[in-house]
Amino acid sequence: MDVAVTPPTHGVYFDEAFETLPSADVRRHQDTLWRTQWTYLRAMSAFYRSKLARWIERDDITLDSLQELPFTEKDELRVSQEGASPFGDYVACAESAIARLHRTSGTTGRPLILANSTRDALDMARVGARSMWAAGLRPDDRVIHCLNYCMWTGGFTDHTILEATGATVAPFGVGNTRMLIDSILSLGINAISCTPSYPALIEQVLRETGGPAPRELGLKLGLFGGEAGLDNPALRAAMEDKWGFKVRNANFGLSEVLSILGGQTDWTNDLLFHAADIVFAEIVDPETLARLPIEEGVTGELVCTHLRKQCQPLVRYRTRDVVTVTAVDPGEDGRTAWRFRVTGRTDDMFNVRGINVFPGAVRLAVEALPQWASGQFRIALKGDGPYDRIAMTVEAASGLDTARWADAAHHIEAAVRNRIGASATVTMVPFEHFPRTEGKTRWIDKEPA
Repeated sequence: MDVAVTPPTHGVYFDEAFETLPSADVRRHQDTLWRTQWTYLRAMSAFYRSKLARWIERDDITLDSLQELPFTEKDELRVSQEGASPFGDYVACAESAIARLHRTSGTTGRPLILANSTRDALDMARVGARSMWAAGLRPDDRVIHCLNYCMWTGGFTDHTILEATGATVAPFGVGNTRMLIDSILSLGINAISCTPSYPALIEQVLRETGGPAPRELGLKLGLFGGEAGLDNPALRAAMEDKWGFKVRNANFGLSEVLSILGGQTDWTNDLLFHAADIVFAEIVDPETLARLPIEEGVTGELVCTHLRKQCQPLVRYRTRDVVTVTAVDPGEDGRTAWRFRVTGRTDDMFNVRGINVFPGAVRLAVEALPQWASGQFRIALKGDGPYDRIAMTVEAASGLDTARWADAAHHIEAAVRNRIGASATVTMVPFEHFPRTEGKTRWIDKEPA
């Protein structure tokens, strides 16, 4: 029987038995889970009975032979929901088993409606709590949660994840930044959960209102998610110096797969894959789509298969996230999860003179030059490409004299060229030209040809 998540009191691990399990034992556990899930999927999912008709009667589909099966694409799920609204015919449970509804953010197309059973919700809370605990959140912390509660998984579900650690959670959501500042001060909040972009908006409001310096708010831990870039040491160091908190990317995931799949801890800037007992991960070559080994140095697209999911189980789901495996050996704290960095997305990749460019890589180049740029920029793409160069508008660093903007553009163009290998044309704009936001920042502006 599934029971509620019970947090430990303190210590290194949230879930020591699994977090320290040797990789060979993890794989054996996954094999057992998959046999049960494959049986359930074949019996309950009309979508996969049709999609996998050639394989659906086979009892011998293992995690190794999974690579024989076709991928599941996000557009297929959208079509499924258009034809069988609202959940799609890939729903695999009765209506009475659905306990919670969410929808995706819609940043890459029409939002999906997401259904979860009570067990699904508990699984999300348990795996997410591993990540938040590894990032440093503890039962005696007070954390204010500033992600959108309006049906997005990052709102309410991530709230339950924070609560699962035993921490005291203030459900703030987005908007009314002045009230947020007052709440942090009056409630003795010492941790914040939000997107990496949001602190910049808080800083702006503090300046406009003559408020205290960011580090005077008393925050000790920043738990971030929803955007890439936090593996940039220069950005992390600048944020930690300004705010006085520890910066953790504690919230890497996909709403349609699992709210949190991985996060950082205090001894590495890499992400630990915390979800191996719920999700089987593959890495595939973005060009050939062949499975690659999960070993140090491998780069490819992350593909996910549910090992435990009742409502909307997925098989070989293409996340479009490109990851690089950085280590597979146990970490210095004894956690055995393999480690990785997110280096881009195949669906926002564009080509410049034969070079595949990811906005996340451009962001790393810009954020490495805080003396010249605030870190805010936009890439302008006209038409479908390929493109001759990266056309960029970049916000100047605070206080940078306009007489130095040409120098700034030159340094940024050189940094982009050195990091990516593609040429860029940079136009500088004043500090705070681009709006700060509580949610995800869009780095690309596309125009018709």
